[in-house]
Amino acid sequence: MKKISTTQLSKRLGLSTKAAFAKLVEEGFIEKVDEAWKLTDAGQENGGEYRESSQHGKYIVWPEEWAEEQASEEPKESEGKNLLTATGIGKFFELSPKKTNYILSELGWLKKGELKGWLLTEQGQTHGGVQAEDQRSGVPFVRWPESITEIKSLVETVAQVKGQASEKRKSEASADDGFREKFEAKHRTTDGHFVRSKAEMLIDNWLYMAEIVHAYERKLPIEESVYSDFYIPTGKVYIEYWGFENNPKYLDRKKKKIELYEKYGFNLIQLEDKDVQNLDDILPRLLLKYGVQAY
Repeated sequence: MKKISTTQLSKRLGLSTKAAFAKLVEEGFIEKVDEAWKLTDAGQENGGEYRESSQHGKYIVWPEEWAEEQASEEPKESEGKNLLTATGIGKFFELSPKKTNYILSELGWLKKGELKGWLLTEQGQTHGGVQAEDQRSGVPFVRWPESITEIKSLVETVAQVKGQASEKRKSEASADDGFREKFEAKHRTTDGHFVRSKAEMLIDNWLYMAEIVHAYERKLPIEESVYSDFYIPTGKVYIEYWGFENNPKYLDRKKKKIELYEKYGFNLIQLEDKDVQNLDDILPRLLLKYGVQAY
């Protein structure tokens, strides 16, 4: 019986190699263990085997006839071809379904349902997401095309969550970073962050004293290399402090960043000098709009 590699299998299925691996994970035929792909019992029962190559090392092959059957059983586009659940995506990235949905939510591709489950957003639709519902419980969830595993913003966010981000901040070329590099982060906040201005220090200290978990200079989960001043996971809120209002380059940078926030539909709070002088009155009200309460 002729055997073919997963790469060859992907061509039979009309998928990229990465998407084919995601599909095999979703179907329960393979799993990732210690950064290596392993056959499951189901994979072995369907004829999957290991082969050795001096060039590629250990890899998995599949019966050609079984591959043809898989290709012929693929549903039509209108029936939701090649769609993955959060479980399949999570298995591919070695994450739990809960954490996978959280990441997709942070990206702005889905949001929590009023009672349970997850609802697709407009941003999610642009990436091929399809709203679905559990037939037994009625809980809504979202299915995604296998190609989602190749989208840069998702891959980067997963790497950050897993502590595997390889790109260093200083090596990223962007107008946002170029401007910020001119201002050293030398103001130490109460919680130990080093920020770039006294105003940012006051904002950071306020968030800390209000017991609101936050990150400083969090990269936006988008293709563009842009960083927010502050990010609050609860409510998925970004905070930008705008200074240097008389600097043309700064104003141009500000305009472009606001356009990106609007483009991707992120929750944004904008603060100016007059707001920083009155944070106790301003921030609680603005945060409450996104469900964030200050204690």
